[in-house]
Amino acid sequence: MTLRIAADADELDHDGAELFLRIAKDSVSTRDRFAVAISGGSTPRGMHHLLALEPRISDMPWAETHVFWVDERLMPYDHPDSNYGSARDDFLSRVPIPDANVNPMPVNLEPHAGAAAYGQCLAEFFNHPSIPIFDLIVLGLGPDGHTASLFPGSAPDPSGEEPWVISVTGGNPNVTRLTMNYNVLNRARHVGMLVSGAGKADIVRRIHSKEPPLLPAHYVVPSSGPMIWLLDRAAAALLPEGVGHGTG
Repeated sequence: MTLRIAADADELDHDGAELFLRIAKDSVSTRDRFAVAISGGSTPRGMHHLLALEPRISDMPWAETHVFWVDERLMPYDHPDSNYGSARDDFLSRVPIPDANVNPMPVNLEPHAGAAAYGQCLAEFFNHPSIPIFDLIVLGLGPDGHTASLFPGSAPDPSGEEPWVISVTGGNPNVTRLTMNYNVLNRARHVGMLVSGAGKADIVRRIHSKEPPLLPAHYVVPSSGPMIWLLDRAAAALLPEGVGHGTG
């Protein structure tokens, strides 16, 4: 695990954008493509805006970038709470990424059918019978310890042989959602956890100290690469002194 503490939310946005760009370039150089799964919520939006501005918009290998979603609320894409809709407005509609490289979760199917359809989408893209391996998965952390749309009390057994994509109901708003499962999250080459604000400080402390009861975010432990925590100073306020000088 690596952990970087930014001075404020603006610096956190820049750290996230630099991580995104660096892994994209390395992935294209090594494997000729960059497969990334992004999350919704307010924290990554500043990072997304920066990706659509110079110098990053010109530095990003957009033609080789393939964007997927970690989770999605089952509501129309033009709804303010749509993760795809927010990302489209924040950066995807403003960068030269091919339409075929953008893979939103389906919202017009019944939940189990939508989960199965997105699982099939992953299987076809990765062209391999084993669990997909993303170059980067970007996650957020809820004040209740949820990540993706894996919520306390309703998340699947992290050790079980579950589908790659599942349907759940919960969160705020309390709606049905699709979400990638732990088995996909934990196979990524890099997992970035972006957390901002004093309201997240206690849950950051609990996750890092492994304080029981264990919560969904405790179970995100990548087996194929590093877990990179990007925090602003407010979110890191309750961590032990001296923590957080590493870089991702």
